Amino acid sequence: MDIESVISLMMVEEKAALVSGTNSMYTNPIPRLGVPGLCMADGPHGLRHQKSSGEFGATRSESATAFPTAACTACGWDPENLRKMGEAIGEECRHYGVHTLLGPGVNIKRNPLCGRNFEYFSEDPLLAGSMAAAMVEGVQSRGVGVSVKHFAMNNTENNRMMGNSVASEKTMRMIYLKPFEQVVRQAKPATMMCAYNRINGVYCSDNKWLLTDVLRGEWGFDGVVMSDWGAVHDRVAGLMAGLDLEMPGDTAICRRRILDAVADGSLPMEVLDEACRRILRWVDKYVLPESGEPVDWEAHHALAGEIAADCAVLMKNDGTLPLSGSGKLHITGPLFETMRFQGAGSSMINPTKVTTPKDAFDARGIASVPLEESDTVLVFAGLTDGYETEGRDRADMRLPEDQLRLIDDLSYSGKKIVVVLFGGSPVELPFTDSVSAILNMYLPGQNGGEAVCKLLFGEKNPSGRLAETWPLRYEDVPGASAYGKQPLEVYAEGCEVGYRYYDRNGVPVRFPFGFGLSYTTFESSEWSKDGDTYTRTVTNTGERAGAEVVQLYLNGELAGFRKVYLEPGETKTVSVTVDPTPEPDWSDEYEVPAEEARLPITLESRFTDLKLTFFGRKIYKAVSKRADKQARQAEKLPDGPEKENKRKAARFMRCVIESSSLRSMAMSAGKTLPYNYAEAFVEIANGRLLKGLGRFLKKVDVPTLPKDK
Repeated sequence: MDIESVISLMMVEEKAALVSGTNSMYTNPIPRLGVPGLCMADGPHGLRHQKSSGEFGATRSESATAFPTAACTACGWDPENLRKMGEAIGEECRHYGVHTLLGPGVNIKRNPLCGRNFEYFSEDPLLAGSMAAAMVEGVQSRGVGVSVKHFAMNNTENNRMMGNSVASEKTMRMIYLKPFEQVVRQAKPATMMCAYNRINGVYCSDNKWLLTDVLRGEWGFDGVVMSDWGAVHDRVAGLMAGLDLEMPGDTAICRRRILDAVADGSLPMEVLDEACRRILRWVDKYVLPESGEPVDWEAHHALAGEIAADCAVLMKNDGTLPLSGSGKLHITGPLFETMRFQGAGSSMINPTKVTTPKDAFDARGIASVPLEESDTVLVFAGLTDGYETEGRDRADMRLPEDQLRLIDDLSYSGKKIVVVLFGGSPVELPFTDSVSAILNMYLPGQNGGEAVCKLLFGEKNPSGRLAETWPLRYEDVPGASAYGKQPLEVYAEGCEVGYRYYDRNGVPVRFPFGFGLSYTTFESSEWSKDGDTYTRTVTNTGERAGAEVVQLYLNGELAGFRKVYLEPGETKTVSVTVDPTPEPDWSDEYEVPAEEARLPITLESRFTDLKLTFFGRKIYKAVSKRADKQARQAEKLPDGPEKENKRKAARFMRCVIESSSLRSMAMSAGKTLPYNYAEAFVEIANGRLLKGLGRFLKKVDVPTLPKDK
């Protein structure tokens, strides 16, 4: 494509269309000039490609491999896992004609209650950046672009659409921006996705400091910046700030404002042209034909299991594991037959197949015996689907009460108890001292059951290390009482996030960052230093093959790591080179604004705030009916995967509605909720009925899209 020639021939209406998405997951084509549309699909731990445009939900997605989520893969501390996974996902994208994957998610885990933590890697920026960069390299090696998200400071779900993340430049630079910087510099992603929230009062979609000064000016990013779905605040200000593409698009108001701003000179044509130029380069590079080659789905299923096994963390073991295979087992717990293997929300994948622990046990002829007959009890526990989801933060860090009672009751049996945990985030573990072993699988993907079986019976050796701290109790988390409670989110703890806080303040934890046990033992020499390179030897002193994660900490911060795989008796030398570049003297100051009033209702109000007024409650109930209808439809279905997926979709729809603002709903709903309708809702909610009716009639007039001419 001759990009400069295309730009010179484009009409301003075509340019306004090109910088807007269409049909939920596509860029606008310009047929007159031979510009094709580019197809995107959700990730980040697999492909969620809708069978038809505008649809949502796993039951309406093409089948694809559900790989372990980022919360799991980060515990492998091995970028090669992510590179292989990225390559496989890239192959599946090519198979379905998807040109860009929406992922990986790189946000720092500031608090364990964040409902989307299962999609993020770590509380440490180096570990998160290293894992994400490897995945980006893997996906893009197959000719498929990625969109690294959610840029930036998006660390809570409750108020994600209108939240204001207030932090010092030092805190942002050293913790929250660092993994994004590493990915940009190392892996050169095709696109970046800006987040919904504000940073120190400025929405990310309008934030020139973030999108242009830092991302492009300092880090050298030359790709496309797109919005999260519905994250656009002021379209013209966004273009001026460096936001190229509005998604999902089909918002008449944004195109109208672009056309008006070009006409009155407030939006220079060269700014619009530069956004078009970046989008055209992206389209030209990544709109490739389908590969035409079949995907080896069984190989990808096996890869998902291998990665899950390599990333599982053995958190406690008194010698009960690995199981001998000859003992009698009593198997219980809700996640044995219905293993939870992925999170809920936009990343929910329609798996090609699922191997649960029960499936794997059945294949080996391993059956449960009564408790008054067993030697060992296996309890499959963890967070079920209702606890973790995009759009809502968890209320607490506890496991479901029925599971806690079950484990407590079993502890009086005198049996050896092995707890196998599933879930995307840390939970309180009050039973730690009363059980023999705890094997943490996180969310292990569709072949997690096979991985569990191999780990329990010693076919695989657990070699994961925690990528986040597991506190004793939620009250020990910095800023616990204020987190996620209101739109104003003050990062008062500064850089003391995760292990930095616990280590520096002497706060005891249940399991520390970087911790994990093995079925073998290792001995390591002291570090030796040569310039910026640190070296040590590691020996497997046990009787089983295994892997050790060598971690280098300087001044209380993770400075480098390597995972080394060793046969019994084998010794390897491991070297870690650190970046000698000194950190600039960034300011540690920030200004806390006054809390925002919840009334009157505005376009930026959280949708649930409509319930504060009489007419607002009517609007809230009317819009909520959609999620309620989905929930009722789900309950009418027979028990099975389809019913569970429908339930998840309904719960997610409810979360999206409750965490949205009227503006974000209009920006993400396209023609089904025009912007003037959102304005009308504001007027009506505030009791101005006649003005509201007038807004309903104020239709936004825009030219026909190029694809429809």
